[in-house]
Amino acid sequence: MGWPEQAPLEEFIYVITAFNLSYPITPWRFKLSCMPPNSTYDYFLLPAGLSKNTSNSNGHYETAVEPKFNSSGTYFSNLSKTTFHCCFRSEQDRNCSLCADNIEGKTFVSTVNSLVFQQIGANWNIQCWLKGDLKLFICYVESLFKNPFKNYNYKVHLLYVLPEVLEDSPLVPQKGSFQMVHCNCSVHECCECLVPVPTAKLNDTLLMCLKITSGGVIFQSPLMSVQPINMVKPDPPLGLHMEITDDGNLKISWSSPPLVPFPLQYQVKYSENSTTVIREADKIVSATSLLVDSILPGSSYEVQVRGKRLDGPGIWSDWSTPHVFTTQDVIYFPPKILTSVGSNVSFHCIYKNENKIVPSKEIVWWMNLAEKIPQSQYDVVSDHVSKVTFFNLNETKPRGKFTYDAVYCCNEHECHHRYAELYVIDVNINISCETDGYLTKMTCRWSTSTIQSLAESTLQLRYHRSSLYCSDIPSIHPISEPKDCYLQSDGFYECIFQPIFLLSGYTMWIRINHSLGSLDSPPTCVLPDSVVKPLPPSSVKAEITINIGLLKISWEKPVFPENNLQFQIRYGLSGKEVQWKMYEVYDAKSKSVSLPVPDLCAVYAVQVRCKRLDGLGYWSNWSNPAYTVVMDIKVPMRGPEFWRIINGDTMKKEKNVTLLWKPLMKNDSLCSVQRYVINHHTSCNGTWSEDVGNHTKFTFLWTEQAHTVTVLAINSIGASVANFNLTFSWPMSKVNIVQSLSAYPLNSSCVIVSWILSPSDYKLMYFIIEWKNLNEDGEIKWLRISSSVKKYYIHDHFIPIEKYQFSLYPIFMEGVGKPKIINSFTQDDIEKHQSDAGLYVIVPVIISSSILLLGTLLISHQRMKKLFWEDVPNPKNCSWAQGLNFQKRTDIL
Repeated sequence: MGWPEQAPLEEFIYVITAFNLSYPITPWRFKLSCMPPNSTYDYFLLPAGLSKNTSNSNGHYETAVEPKFNSSGTYFSNLSKTTFHCCFRSEQDRNCSLCADNIEGKTFVSTVNSLVFQQIGANWNIQCWLKGDLKLFICYVESLFKNPFKNYNYKVHLLYVLPEVLEDSPLVPQKGSFQMVHCNCSVHECCECLVPVPTAKLNDTLLMCLKITSGGVIFQSPLMSVQPINMVKPDPPLGLHMEITDDGNLKISWSSPPLVPFPLQYQVKYSENSTTVIREADKIVSATSLLVDSILPGSSYEVQVRGKRLDGPGIWSDWSTPHVFTTQDVIYFPPKILTSVGSNVSFHCIYKNENKIVPSKEIVWWMNLAEKIPQSQYDVVSDHVSKVTFFNLNETKPRGKFTYDAVYCCNEHECHHRYAELYVIDVNINISCETDGYLTKMTCRWSTSTIQSLAESTLQLRYHRSSLYCSDIPSIHPISEPKDCYLQSDGFYECIFQPIFLLSGYTMWIRINHSLGSLDSPPTCVLPDSVVKPLPPSSVKAEITINIGLLKISWEKPVFPENNLQFQIRYGLSGKEVQWKMYEVYDAKSKSVSLPVPDLCAVYAVQVRCKRLDGLGYWSNWSNPAYTVVMDIKVPMRGPEFWRIINGDTMKKEKNVTLLWKPLMKNDSLCSVQRYVINHHTSCNGTWSEDVGNHTKFTFLWTEQAHTVTVLAINSIGASVANFNLTFSWPMSKVNIVQSLSAYPLNSSCVIVSWILSPSDYKLMYFIIEWKNLNEDGEIKWLRISSSVKKYYIHDHFIPIEKYQFSLYPIFMEGVGKPKIINSFTQDDIEKHQSDAGLYVIVPVIISSSILLLGTLLISHQRMKKLFWEDVPNPKNCSWAQGLNFQKRTDIL
C-alpha cells in the first residue's frame, strides 16, 4: 500500500486524553469503557452531558476523533474515521463520570482495519485497594470481553505518581514524572498491578492511569486519583474462636488484624444446625465478639468474619476461614468455676438425652458421683435450664491428680460422663511489710505455702496508695497498680517500695490470675511509719565495774526513727553456744544499765536491740556483740590455802620448812594474781615480808620456838584481806589428840579415812590429811578438812597392792599438833567391808533363787495333775457308776 516509514502505526489506535480533572477511585468496583460512535446507549452509556452524535459537549468533555497525523505530517486519508468515547463509571451509577465543566478537552484517535473495536468498543472492571500491611497499593483489572480477544496479545501497564504537593493547577504532572509498573496478567486476561507506597505517603494523593494493549490496540485511561489510606483492605480477622459463656450464650470472638491504623467494623455470618432448628444470621458489629443466645445441646455452628474501616471509606477484607463449633449433649455454663473459700457459686445445665432435651424439673445434681446435692439447692431457670447453688464453700481437697470437685448434671436414671469443674482456693495470704531504719524504703514479703497451688496460675501483688493513713476497714480499690515481686531462696516473694510516703496508707492484696478468672486475697493496709524496723543501737560497750563488780552495758540509740524507743539486752558467758539472759529497758532516755553476774572474772557477750516504745513496728536486729575484758575487779577475796613440808633432824632446833600452795582460782583472786607475799611473825625477831612472785612454793629456816606465816595474794588492786595463818611451835608439835586413824579403800578411786579424837583444851581450827604412795617417790598430797568432820572420803587414784601412808594433823590456833600416821590400809576394816559387800550380793541371790524355786514347784504340780487325770474318764458318765457317791474319794484326793 506504499505506507510511509511510520507504517507500523497503522496497526494501532492511539487514544490520548488530556484533561485537568482526575477520576476519584471509589472503594468499590468501577468500569473503564471505550465506546465507538455507532454504539447504542443501551450498550454503552455516554459520559454525562454528551450527546451521541456530537463531537463537542459544549466545552465539558470533547471526544471528537480526528485523523491522527504521523510524525512527518502525512495524513492517512485512506483510513476510515472512527471516534471512541472513554470514561469511568461505578457499579452504583449507570452514567459515566469524569466530565470537566467549562474546560476544553479533546481526544484524538487514529484507526486501522480493526473492525472489532469499531463495532463493540472495549470494557474493563477495575478495583483498587491498599493491602493490609499498608505497603502495597493493588489495582485489579479484568477484561469483560475475553473471548473476542483471546488470540490477541494482552498487556497492561500502570503509570503512577505521588507528587509532594498537588497544586491547584489545570495541568497534570509532567509526563516524565510518572513511573510505570508492569501488571501481572493471567491467561484469562485478569491483571494485578502493584504500586509500592511509602508509609509516610499513605495520606498523600496517588495519581494513576492505565495503559492497556489488547488485540494490537493501545488504550490509555483517564487519570485516576486516590488517597491510599482511604482504600485499606484489611487482612481477615484472626483467631476466630467460639465458647459457651457463663450465662449460657455462644460467644464468637476474634482478633483484629495487625497494622491496621484505625478501628474496624466486622461482619459476622453464622449458621446453626441442630436436630430441631436450622437458622442463618448476618450481623455487623464494632466489637471483636458477638453473643448468640438460645443455644441448644448437640448443635453445630459455622462462623465467618470479615472487617472494614469503622469510620470513613474502606474495603471489606476477605472472609476468614470458616470455623465450626459443636455443642455437647450436656451443656454446663459456666463449665468451670474458680472461687475462694466462703463464697457462693452456681452452675447451670441443659441436658439432652437421646435427641430429647430433659426437662429442668427432672434434672438432679451430684458431686463427684458420690454425693447427691440436696434439692433445696436447685432452681428451675426455664423449661430446659436447671441451676444448682453452693453456699459458703470450703477449700477443695486434692484427690490424686484432680485439684477440683466434679459437678454432674443428671436425669433421674443416669448421669452423663461430662461434668463441670469447681475449684475452691483459700486465698488468705498474709502480707507483712517493714520499713528500713533509714526510712527510705519498705519491703513487703508474702508466701503461697499456705494456699493450694493451681496449675498455670500467676500471682501478683497489687496496691493502692491513699493520700493519708489507712481506713478502718481495708477494701480493694478499683484503681490499683501492680508491683513486681521476686521469689527468694526461703520460698517467700519480696517486693520493695521505694521511695515511700511514711504517712500514706498502702492497701495491698494478692491477685491470683488464671484462665478461669481472678481471685483476690483479703486486703491489708500498711502505714510505712508503723512498720519501721530501726537500725540496731550503736557504740555498744560491756565491762565489769571495778570495786562494784557489776556488768555495765552502754549504747547509743539510732538516729531514726525519732519516736521513743524501748531496748532489749541479752547477755551470757561467751562461748560457742551462749546461754542468753534477757533484760528489758523501758526508759527511752536510758543509755546504760548495770546487771549483777555470778562470775566476775569471765568474758561476757552482750547485744542490744530496740523497738518503738508504743509497740508499733519491729525489733531491730541485734547489735554487733560487745565483750567484757577480764581484769582485776577487787582485791583477792582470800589468800591461798597452804601446807608445809619439814626437812631436817628432828633433834635439832633448826629445820627447813617448805610451804606449798595452789594457785588461786579467778573467783577468789578477782580476777588474777600478780604475785604472792609471805608474812613472817616470830616472838623474837618481830615481823617481815618476802615477795615470792608467782611461785607456789617457798622454803625458809625455822629457828624460833614459835613461827607464824601468812601467804597473801596480790593483784593490781591490792592484797587479799582474808588469809590463812599457820604457826609452827615446838611445844604444840607434841600435843596429841588423835587417838586412832583408820583408812580403808572403798574402790580404786576412793579411800575412807576416819579418826577418833581425845578431849583437848586447845582450840582446834581444822585438820590436814596427808597421803602418799610409799612405793613411789611422788609428791605428798594433802587436803584441808573442817574440824567438825570425823570421816572423810579421799578421791584419788589408788592401787590396792601398793602401800600408802596416811597422816592426820590437827591444826590449833597455837600451832600444828602431833600427827597420827598409818602406813597401810586397816585390815579389819577391809575384811569387814568385803564381808558386807559379799553379804549384799549373796542375800539378793538367795531371795531370787527361792522365788524361782517356788514358782517351779507350783507349775510342776499343775502339770502333773493334768497329766494324771487326762486319760481318766468321768465316772459320772458311766452306766455302772450311776447312783454312786464319789464325793468322799474326791475329797480324799
